[in-house]
Amino acid sequence: MGGILFTHLHVHTEYSMLDGFSKIGNLVQRASEHKMHSLAITDHGGLYGAIDFYKTSIQAGIKPIIGCEMYVAPGSRHDKNPNEKTPFHMTVLAKDNQGYKNLIKLVSDSHLEGFYYRPRIDRELLEQYNEGLIVLSGCPSGEIPSLISQGRFDEAKQSAIWYRDLFPEYHLELMEHGGVDQLPAINKGLFDIHKDLGIPLVATNDSHYVVKEHARLHDILVCIHTNTNVNDERRLRMTEDSYYLKSTEEMEAIFSEVPDAISNTNVIAEMCNLDLDFSEAHLPQYKLDNGLSADEYLTQLCYEGLSRRIPGYDSTAKERLDFELDVIKQTKFADYFLIVWDIFRFTKTKGILSAVRGSAAGSLILFCLDVTDVNPLSYRIVFERFLNIERKELPDIDMDFQDDRRGEVLDYVVSKYGSKHVAQIITFGTLGAKGAVRDVGRALDMPYSEVDRIARMVPARLNISLDEALSESSELQEVYEADSTVTNLLDTAKGLEGTIRNAGTHAAGVVISEEPLDVNVPVQKATGGGDGSIAMTQYSMAPVAELGLLKFDFLGLTNLTILAKALDLISEKQGFRIELEQIPLDDAKAFSLLARGDTVGIFQMESAGMTRHIKELKPSSVSDVAAMIALYRPGPMEHIETFIDAKHGRVQVKFPHETLIDILSDTHGVIVYQDQVFLIARDFAGYTLGEADILRKAMGKKVPEIMAQERKKFIQGALNLGHSLDIAGNVFDLIEPFAGYGFAKAHAVSYGLISYWTAYFKANYTVEYMACLMNSYAGNRDRIATAVAECERLDITVLPPSINHSGVDFTVDPNENGRKAVRFGLSSIKNVGSESVRGIVESRKEGVPFESLEVMCRTADCSGLTKKTMESLIKAGAFDDLGLRGGLIESIDRILSLAHSESSLKNSDQTSMFDLFGESVEAPLSHINIPEVELSSSQCYAWEIELMGVALTTESPLMNLVRDVSASAVTSASQINDGMRGDKIVLAGQVANVAHRTTRENKPFIIATIALLDSSVEVFVWHDRLTITQGLWEHGKLLTIEGAVRIRHGEVSISCIGAKEYVIGSDIEPVGDPVELDAERGELLTNLQSRPSGLGPNSDNQRGDKNHGNLFLKVKLYESDNLEDDRIIFDDVTQVLLENRGESKVYLDVVLDGRIVSMEWPIVTVNLDSTLESDLKKIIGSRGEVMISENAG
Repeated sequence: MGGILFTHLHVHTEYSMLDGFSKIGNLVQRASEHKMHSLAITDHGGLYGAIDFYKTSIQAGIKPIIGCEMYVAPGSRHDKNPNEKTPFHMTVLAKDNQGYKNLIKLVSDSHLEGFYYRPRIDRELLEQYNEGLIVLSGCPSGEIPSLISQGRFDEAKQSAIWYRDLFPEYHLELMEHGGVDQLPAINKGLFDIHKDLGIPLVATNDSHYVVKEHARLHDILVCIHTNTNVNDERRLRMTEDSYYLKSTEEMEAIFSEVPDAISNTNVIAEMCNLDLDFSEAHLPQYKLDNGLSADEYLTQLCYEGLSRRIPGYDSTAKERLDFELDVIKQTKFADYFLIVWDIFRFTKTKGILSAVRGSAAGSLILFCLDVTDVNPLSYRIVFERFLNIERKELPDIDMDFQDDRRGEVLDYVVSKYGSKHVAQIITFGTLGAKGAVRDVGRALDMPYSEVDRIARMVPARLNISLDEALSESSELQEVYEADSTVTNLLDTAKGLEGTIRNAGTHAAGVVISEEPLDVNVPVQKATGGGDGSIAMTQYSMAPVAELGLLKFDFLGLTNLTILAKALDLISEKQGFRIELEQIPLDDAKAFSLLARGDTVGIFQMESAGMTRHIKELKPSSVSDVAAMIALYRPGPMEHIETFIDAKHGRVQVKFPHETLIDILSDTHGVIVYQDQVFLIARDFAGYTLGEADILRKAMGKKVPEIMAQERKKFIQGALNLGHSLDIAGNVFDLIEPFAGYGFAKAHAVSYGLISYWTAYFKANYTVEYMACLMNSYAGNRDRIATAVAECERLDITVLPPSINHSGVDFTVDPNENGRKAVRFGLSSIKNVGSESVRGIVESRKEGVPFESLEVMCRTADCSGLTKKTMESLIKAGAFDDLGLRGGLIESIDRILSLAHSESSLKNSDQTSMFDLFGESVEAPLSHINIPEVELSSSQCYAWEIELMGVALTTESPLMNLVRDVSASAVTSASQINDGMRGDKIVLAGQVANVAHRTTRENKPFIIATIALLDSSVEVFVWHDRLTITQGLWEHGKLLTIEGAVRIRHGEVSISCIGAKEYVIGSDIEPVGDPVELDAERGELLTNLQSRPSGLGPNSDNQRGDKNHGNLFLKVKLYESDNLEDDRIIFDDVTQVLLENRGESKVYLDVVLDGRIVSMEWPIVTVNLDSTLESDLKKIIGSRGEVMISENAG
């Protein structure tokens, strides 16, 4: 039998969503190792991974067979019978392109029409879309195997005849797995049908993982999927480890008695010849009825817009517009631009604030079409970064809409182009490090507290892997090595890490097509959507683009909502309307606000690092703001100080070559934007801007072979223009990094403009802007607390919620002195939704308050009130005008009863005797007797904090402290950031909780939770500091604390140096004595020498690749009398070193009792740079020294 080829035709990948563990790359590689020529993909109910599988297989020289294990309804797909929740399974393969199209239709309709627990097809659909398909009878859950296992052989035979007659290439599917009930009987029945009807047999293995050793991981994955654990005997499981991608030899041995079943797999593979075309674009056409072509109409619109937006435009503008129009005509994208124009025309008509981001904002056409407010001519933005003739793929026009009205835009697009032509795009969630630990822990039936403890040890860093977590967290590494249960947990989690866990709807992705989408991509209902929701593609962003479909980003941007609400509120309160495009771009108050670092609520400016830099920059133009947005990211950040110093004349501006002066003069000699790379390539090396775009992409990919070719081309171009070889090489080296990580200038200017607008409104219409900002924080009590604190700082009163004066949202009301103030919105109280209070707010006639509860019950629409809502409103103080909270709480049932009875009377046709007297006589009001129940201010304070995040009607000691302390004191957790690690700060807050602990040396210390304005922070008070601050750490006390900022695994804490109780009206003074250095014991050295070694220079997490030769880092630490403080410093130093791994050695000097003990630090080698040196000096402070040296002597 040697030489027979075998093809796996029943294969599940990770796209079977927690029932398949095979990653496509590993799967194809394994098939290649088995010398297989072809391979199928047949995931449950979907084609999610089809394009990735197709391209990966082609690249590996393996023929891809696209298929699906489909679910077949016993009757009609439209039936939803509770007794039929488990449809039949069936394996369906695409024989050719027509079969692929029919497979897409079947999969789409199974989701859109037949979904009931599973996406189901039926015989009606199979009859409609049978051409080009090969069908196998399926696993033991298939229709025919199920009938056989039930003893209904004749019915099974009739079903087989039906499928055979419909599908010329119908096969009976044999499997061989242990522990499957009735499988021997099923196989015998299939063989009998084969003999009776001549239907060919085919062997499959129902592969769910790649290699046999993955059986256990797959079992855990199924436990996660079914929300059970390995100790549950009733759980869904595969009882043996045979569901892997077996070799031909293994399959031949299993089916040695039916060799045709093996050879038929290759017969089927030979029949399957799918050829997908990735070169054709499927762009929708903009329907015109004016007799003009799309190019002609676009030209007409653009020149109308040019005359309107740039009155008396010059030849430069005309030449630029003609150039862009010519590029669009050649690339045949006129319909694309007209669709975008139409969408923005709709948003303008409906008053929906919108903008574009990315390189699209650099198009003069889009400026003329009112799609962007960025004039590329004013900012010297290059069009070719967005679109050029040499560019092969579709350009991206990414759109931002105010996030509360994004749905309206999506609905308009669907109504305009049709529901079958518009869909949202799918995205796939994967098991991350923390998530994998938690999911696996549940599957292993471990105690929640233990799993939670381990998960919390994983550093809170985006996209961190468990291997990286183990190398960065010594605590995690120690427990991993010491506890076999934890070892098993983490090893299992590492095995599953990165596996697809679920499908979701992309936050922004939308696709529009000329043909119905299910001609080219499978679609399904959007996750979380009802029957009327917009469909969602089963292919993610990249495959959708590769198939030539037009995709958009429709992103909801909160800051546009804030601006829109601010415009409306200003119009309402001040009687005039402002339009964004009319706002002057040189407002001194806006730039002064930024220069002060007053950045709370300012788009893109709120982080501590950005605030620090924008203060130093003192911007004077939108271009300055845009440059900072572009520079404040990894890579360009190192040039921020140069940029700032050059702007203010503190350093001399230097240009690499005189050719670059004009290109870099606007940014003070610093390369800030990718556009500048384009211009340098053109002016210095003779590139066209289209060629420069190709250069940018090559530099971004950093493929050495391609980079070598581009370097050679660039240098030759520079030599041709008369530049020297050295200068040419230097300029290439200068632009290379920026091409990869630099911002498109259009994007930076577009976002810079929004930043400026938010600064303008905060500076000029402060109260209105803060009210709208707080509305954007609805539901986030921590953010609301921060905004209230900002209002306090700005001397803006925040009025408490009131059933008589509050709106649904935050609004502007006069305070008792007649000054404008922010009024707390009712819907921002916990447990109170907008609709539950909207009726009451709208019932207040012309703003007239309710005289009493009884009047409110009669005149207001209280239909949205529930007991929980009413209780929350009362506790938050919203009914303080109408009674005491304690009495109101006791009377809730009577209030609601009266409100509902009055509502019922109004809504009925019933009359009372008072109606006989006409409208002049009202029925008397029922009276509610509210008891006089006083509550303590502390109780009201606690309720308000719980329900609103802030206390507004009770005197908050913490708020008094915030008003009273120096501006230099830290009063909000948001003021502390990663850049402050090791900094000494003064913290002002209130003791909320105290936990007593002991060190390993049995010395007492405490962890105090200090309440701040927006949240809280933990303060570690070690035993030596505890001795001198005893008595301060009591619940409720106001303290000022001097301490050092610690950041470990993303969690912020403070190491206390000193503390004192704060008395309102006093000034903050130094609160602690300097730590005296005393090296009596040598405990630090002992501690260091006993630590486990970590990862060395070969770690995959190296930040840099510099080889500093014989340079090395020397760290000197003085041992103190506080071992815990020493341990903190050592741990923090270790963490920073591990985050900066490279090739340079680290030497440690420990000063003990006046003598120095030197050693090479074995746990890490580092990448030396100024940032590392600065970070270490911050942490160590006066407790040691940091030096970079050239030799170890």
